[in-house]
Amino acid sequence: MVKDGIVLGHKISRAGIEVDRAKIRIISKLPPPNSVKPIRSFLGHAGFYHHFIRDFSKIVRPMTRLLEKDVPFDFSEECMRAFEFLKEKLVSSPIFIAPDWSLPFELMCDASDFAVGTIL
Repeated sequence: MVKDGIVLGHKISRAGIEVDRAKIRIISKLPPPNSVKPIRSFLGHAGFYHHFIRDFSKIVRPMTRLLEKDVPFDFSEECMRAFEFLKEKLVSSPIFIAPDWSLPFELMCDASDFAVGTIL
């Protein structure tokens, strides 16, 4: 059997689930965006990993403001801090670990007419 692998941009192994380091190396070398198109590209790629980063939407807010209609492009110091902070978070993202199935745990479920939700 395979001991680890890449699935949808995530490295999955016995140690847990983490982001693919090859993609992260590319992000760490990115220069600051100089127009709207590179911001869209960066936020689109970084958004794929939003579940690894706490308060992702708060962090990227200065940059998403530049995507609003009729807003002049001014990559301010606040945008630069957000950009660098987000790159650092992407590079040092935490590892999620699968539960230890030998230990007891509680599974809470909720259902409606069209969906089922669970919390471990």
